Amino acid sequence: MLGHVPSGALLQSAGQRAVRSAHEDSSPAQISVKIINITQSFSLMAQAKIQAKMSDAMSSKFSRTMSMADRSGQLLESLDQLEMRVEALRETASAMELERDFILEMIQSIQHGQELRNISAGEREELSLTANRLMGRTLSVEVSVGVIRNSQQEEALHKATSVIDAIVKKLLDDMAAGRQQLLSVHAACVTEATLIPIDQKFQALVINCALEDQKKIKRRLETLVRNVENAENNIKIMDHQKLEDPKTNGSQ
Repeated sequence: MLGHVPSGALLQSAGQRAVRSAHEDSSPAQISVKIINITQSFSLMAQAKIQAKMSDAMSSKFSRTMSMADRSGQLLESLDQLEMRVEALRETASAMELERDFILEMIQSIQHGQELRNISAGEREELSLTANRLMGRTLSVEVSVGVIRNSQQEEALHKATSVIDAIVKKLLDDMAAGRQQLLSVHAACVTEATLIPIDQKFQALVINCALEDQKKIKRRLETLVRNVENAENNIKIMDHQKLEDPKTNGSQ
């Protein structure tokens, strides 16, 4: 069985046979004409073969381009799916962060609530130990969702945080005055209509913050408002009990 012979070699062999055939039984003039015809014929064949090769090359290139487009589309689809998973991850982490803060708030509410004072000392000690243990375990869970901010948002967040920190300090010194300021800045973060005067400057700061930071600022203020209300209720209950205590009033 013969092996594969390159097409160029086949053309060359065919040309040699054609030239030999042209020399056989021909005059010099006829040989010249035949050779010219043979040359033109093989020139056309060579050009046709070159064009065929160029066409194959273009077809191959076009095929590669389509393949690259397909791969690019698949990669883009994969990235789109990953983007949805990333957003789901951030939402889940944010929900866990909220759950952690809520648990901490509930534990603190029990620790400082009036109910803990209405039980025996032994039970109160046991419950306090359990609450402290739960507090420690909850604090050991660290969940954080980073926020991408520009310079303006960074500055707005810093100023808004400073305002809230100053209110917290004021609450410790003068709860009544601090409460009014707290309610004013809290009103700046809610969409519902309120009779409480809105702190316009603080509202402008919050608007310039990143959306995630706006939500965190609102949650922090809501927690502070609840804590202040609980503290006021506890103070009222304790003061009421003191007034009703016969030993305190000097009666038997």
